[in-house]
Amino acid sequence: MKYTTKTLAAASAALLSCESAVAFSSNNLSSPRSRSIIGNGINNSGNIQQPQQQQTSTTLYLGDFFNFGKKEEQETTTPPPPTPEEEAAQTGYVDDDDPIEKIFGIFFGKKEAEPMGMKRFGQERFPEQYPAVLDEWADPVEGDDKEMALLRPLLKNTNLETRNLRLTYDANRDGFDPVTFHSKVDKQGGAIVFCTTRAGIQCGGYNPKGWVGYGEARGSIAAFLYILGGKYAAAGAPAIKLRKVGGPGLAQMDLPESGPSFSPDALVIPLGKDGRVARSKLGSYYERLPDGTNSLFGKDSNVQLRDLKVYHGVYAEGEYIPFTDAEPFALY
Repeated sequence: MKYTTKTLAAASAALLSCESAVAFSSNNLSSPRSRSIIGNGINNSGNIQQPQQQQTSTTLYLGDFFNFGKKEEQETTTPPPPTPEEEAAQTGYVDDDDPIEKIFGIFFGKKEAEPMGMKRFGQERFPEQYPAVLDEWADPVEGDDKEMALLRPLLKNTNLETRNLRLTYDANRDGFDPVTFHSKVDKQGGAIVFCTTRAGIQCGGYNPKGWVGYGEARGSIAAFLYILGGKYAAAGAPAIKLRKVGGPGLAQMDLPESGPSFSPDALVIPLGKDGRVARSKLGSYYERLPDGTNSLFGKDSNVQLRDLKVYHGVYAEGEYIPFTDAEPFALY
């Protein structure tokens, strides 16, 4: 059979068209979408098959109606910021500065917790640089006798708070005499005075600086007077405490010719020729009682004492005892 030139050209063109169609179909069938359509639409027998719908189920709760359209929020927990003590332990710096200190910190750096290895001033280290606390009470200390246990709660935030006590002066034992008094109490450090009136009032005062017998006025903002029990003590409190007022000055008049004298008039026990007499006038140097009463002894300014005792802290041999010398320039 003879083929003309036109016939051969037409056959060649038809062959090229078939090859292009086959290549196009092959490329499209190889795509995932085409395979999915073919796989879902035609089964092995050549029949057209409806695509299968995936079975899903949804459970609704009452709260879903109120939260419709809201994205579920993931719970996140933010750790609390470290306390100044924790931050100081981690970094060696403290960040409890006031605004003025923060401004200085911009130029000189953050305040170190222990500059040059020295601990900073604070109430925990130097409690007697602050006024007496009125609503906190010291815990019992092993070894306290019955009377010491009465006085122990008063010593919160003092140098004697956790230190064992010893009775250094007992007027009924040693005599109501100022010379004997000073021989027993001088240069022994801070002390607490405890007296009982003939009417049964138990009162006294805390002298942070103690006595040295040099005839000076010893100041302390931490000094206080107290009355055990009675109507002035708050519910559940063992006593009422009366703070030093008007600054630290004249907290204790350390006169060698007199017994304990808290300021010139707040609580004065002269001893000597006055025997068992005690005087009290509040307001000038120590607080008045809550109802305005200006005497530790109530309506009486002068009373007779049944007993008078002084307790000091116990120090080991060679241990430093604070405030055992004159303080001509003391400001606290």
